[in-house]
Amino acid sequence: MINVVLAAGYATRLGELTKNFPKPLLKIGNNTILGRMLDDIDNIDDITEHVIVTNHKFAPIFEQWAAEQHYLKPITIIDDGSTANDNRLGAVRDLLLVLESLPKQGDLEGLDDLLVVAADNLLFFSFQEFVDFAKEKQTSCIMCHEQPSIEKLQRTGVVELDENNKVLGMEEKPQVPKSHWAVPPFYIYLKKDLDLVRHSVENGCGKDAPGNLAHYMVEHTTMHAWPMSAGRFDIGSLDTYYEAVEKYGK
Repeated sequence: MINVVLAAGYATRLGELTKNFPKPLLKIGNNTILGRMLDDIDNIDDITEHVIVTNHKFAPIFEQWAAEQHYLKPITIIDDGSTANDNRLGAVRDLLLVLESLPKQGDLEGLDDLLVVAADNLLFFSFQEFVDFAKEKQTSCIMCHEQPSIEKLQRTGVVELDENNKVLGMEEKPQVPKSHWAVPPFYIYLKKDLDLVRHSVENGCGKDAPGNLAHYMVEHTTMHAWPMSAGRFDIGSLDTYYEAVEKYGK
């Protein structure tokens, strides 16, 4: 299983802090946001390598960072060529760049399952649980968590589940949510579904947010949702970054 980190955004809401520096490499205590995530993922036996997709502006910073790391699994940095927020490729097209390096249709034995993660969250559970869930279900999977706030549900992906956590439907930013199951940006796409992923954009999938792909996949293959066993802290603004430093950087 390849760990794919989507880190090509420009984090404009963090202002000067990320004008010339990538948000995933901001410090929380003695570690970085991304480092805290990789410390967990790198210890999962199924993971064979880490592939980090970033933009052209921040690629040299990630390359230097990667050269200083000592993880068990190798790190590859992919430069998506974008130079500013207004010409970014979008998370789905960034994922397709990773797939371009994998074997094409017909050579299924050479494919790998993908763990796809956004790099701007602090997590209070292990991805091992998510990987084990996907193994049990033998399908591509998303995560979910209960969100009581209708206002917050209206700003994210929302799924309906059956009693076995099979995804019955997914809506992006619904005005009238059909459940309280919100979807954070963490996914497992099994190799048997990667051809669907490869052709998703050309078949109408949105390109900007990783949730666009999850929504598309729910409509084209069987997926299950793992209810998160603990919480997460989403770093999306200056206020939330400084809050994370204060709460978790000691």
